[in-house]
Amino acid sequence: MKQLLACNLWLYKVFPFLRWWPMVDGRTTRADLIAGLTGAIIVLPQGVAFATIAGLPPEYGLYAAMVPAVIGALFGSSWHLVSGPTTAISIVVFSTVSPLAEPGSAQYISLVLTLTFLTGLFQLIMGVARMGTLVNFISHTVVIGFTAGAAVLIASSQFKNFLGISIPRGAHFYEIIQQVVLQAGNINPYVLSVGVITLASGILTKKFLPKIPYMIAAMVIGSLFALGLNSFYGQETTLIGTVGALPATLPPLSAPDFSLHALQTMAPSALAVTMLALTEAVSISRAIAVRSEQRIDGNQEFIGQGLSNLFGAFFSGYASSGSFNRSGLNYAAGALTPLASVFAAGFLALILLLVAPLAAYLPIASMAAILFLVAWGLIDFHHIGSILKTSRSETVVLFTTLLSTLFVELEFAIYVGVMLSLMLYLSRTSSPAIQSLVPDPRDSARKFVPASPATPECPQMTTLSVNGSIFFGAVNHVQQELQSIDEADPQKKHVLLLGKGINFVDIAGAEMLAQEAKRRRKMGGGLYLAGMKEGVLSMLAKGRYVKDIGPENLFSGKKDALKTIYPRLDPEICRNCQVRIFSECREEPRA
Repeated sequence: MKQLLACNLWLYKVFPFLRWWPMVDGRTTRADLIAGLTGAIIVLPQGVAFATIAGLPPEYGLYAAMVPAVIGALFGSSWHLVSGPTTAISIVVFSTVSPLAEPGSAQYISLVLTLTFLTGLFQLIMGVARMGTLVNFISHTVVIGFTAGAAVLIASSQFKNFLGISIPRGAHFYEIIQQVVLQAGNINPYVLSVGVITLASGILTKKFLPKIPYMIAAMVIGSLFALGLNSFYGQETTLIGTVGALPATLPPLSAPDFSLHALQTMAPSALAVTMLALTEAVSISRAIAVRSEQRIDGNQEFIGQGLSNLFGAFFSGYASSGSFNRSGLNYAAGALTPLASVFAAGFLALILLLVAPLAAYLPIASMAAILFLVAWGLIDFHHIGSILKTSRSETVVLFTTLLSTLFVELEFAIYVGVMLSLMLYLSRTSSPAIQSLVPDPRDSARKFVPASPATPECPQMTTLSVNGSIFFGAVNHVQQELQSIDEADPQKKHVLLLGKGINFVDIAGAEMLAQEAKRRRKMGGGLYLAGMKEGVLSMLAKGRYVKDIGPENLFSGKKDALKTIYPRLDPEICRNCQVRIFSECREEPRA
């Protein structure tokens, strides 16, 4: 039985699609087919645009949306992430390869394929080396802020197509807004009307006819409306742009340049693309997982992305990653399993082979309207509202990430958010909660409760609970708390430290505890540790800090500790004590 279980686990690691394959049935297949068809239609104009940005022939953007999407879906961990060409990757590809060869030339394409191969190789190595834990440093708030910012960028990038105005490719967010304001008088009413009709059709269909795929319905209605305008006024008057006819070919086999010179030249750029692509893919998969309540395996996502680029390099695809547009659309369109991405690639191939000329009737303004709907769905208003109400620090992280996404580089925004999250985490953990505890006089079992004015304390001893790890960042805070006890009341020379909430103690923390024990012994008191976890005790023993603290000062629980500590208290003070909060105190005669 154990051997069978181990075999199944091995198969799941090598072929992760076996985990979700049993879920596939008629219901999921229908949903995935609809989502796949929607995704295939949307990727047509995007693929062409991305390839142009990357300095490649238009068809390469479509090739990058086929094989890589299938491999990424089968070997990744996200059920909704769609791999393929992206704006950020396309820009990086062009900026790194164009200085080495003429864009669009055979040499340029060969170097891009080499870059893609190396990117996939680096990603695969990182996945196998289990470096997917890096994803844990991207907090939930960072993901929400990044997603909201990216959604705004998606929408803003479509303003020119929705309004029918001219905005330079690659313009920043603030430049797009500036151009929209400056060109408000140049808005094309025909193009705008197509976009508005498409947008309204999608919203109304989703609200009143939920069983009908609202995105496909919106595109059909928008296309028919544009066709009517062109027939009545003439295309030379309306200037309604369409996707245009596409090449009816499947991805041809290709070969990267494996010469030593090409590998050495492209390796540094491939590493940069690797980090950007993984950051995009993992952030997107986590962002959608928040909605779908799915668990993401960072290591498997790295492997899936690596294999998708490795295969893509041999099927005329260039460096790909997770796409915010298509992944968000995939989820919004109702995809239930990764088969939706496989179907999307298949539909895209069929469209190219069978109905490529019909793409000439798809208005670009309708594509923009659909992406507006996708962008709106990506903004998590519920969680943003919760963050604004509950945490000022998380609000800072949220808006810093969002604004960095809008006004700085896309990948840099994630780095900024991660750094802020780490700083806040270190700030919190460097100040572990420390409470003074006393026996509850109203409880017959004398259960320990937080000290308050209504609960008297022992004049000679303080019992403290520490909720948090005692590591180098928290040493100063804990040490100040311990020293402040006898500074406020010199009679309190004894401190009992309860270790139930202490998960970890590093060398700096152990040395601090040893020094505090020595200091209190010189005062005539002591530092006592009770209920410490096995890992903490093991660390203290290995570092020989137990000798400094005193093995006689380590206890398994509070009761054992109090029985041993009580005889060490000053009997004169005990005889005159009026509070007598411990059961041991009752045995002493009053003065």
